[in-house]
Amino acid sequence: MASFYLVPTPGPTKIRPKALGDYLEVITKAVFQSGMSWKVIEAKWDGFREAFAGFDAERVAAFTPEDVDRLAQDTRIVRNRRKIQATVDNAVEMVALDREYKGFRNFLRAQESFDGTVAALKDHFGFVGDTGSYYFLHVVGERVPSHEDWMASRG
Repeated sequence: MASFYLVPTPGPTKIRPKALGDYLEVITKAVFQSGMSWKVIEAKWDGFREAFAGFDAERVAAFTPEDVDRLAQDTRIVRNRRKIQATVDNAVEMVALDREYKGFRNFLRAQESFDGTVAALKDHFGFVGDTGSYYFLHVVGERVPSHEDWMASRG
């Protein structure tokens, strides 16, 4: 019998968000990775950055229905109209929360717990579920339980 061991693969790279667009980019990646191969999304990510104005949250929040139509035909990205519209809607919500809380990080940290933050993300943002929330919070450097503990708590 051959013996082997599993080498843990590194998780997604963490960032230190410097602007609202950094948060928008990470949540958009979570949205588009949902139900898709992450390799497909990674391969097209430069196209996503171009298509979504470098993830400038204010600019994306101002996208019109015509912009959504244009993006739904853009081969640089995954052309899922509902996720494209969710990205625009998420930008609108993110800008509003950023203003209300005087910083999006303040919104995240205003929640009472990890579970409360996940619930708030799911309430405020389209196409963001438990896994997308965990990914988002991990990547933007917020406190999350270990992946093993989180998976065990899910049932």
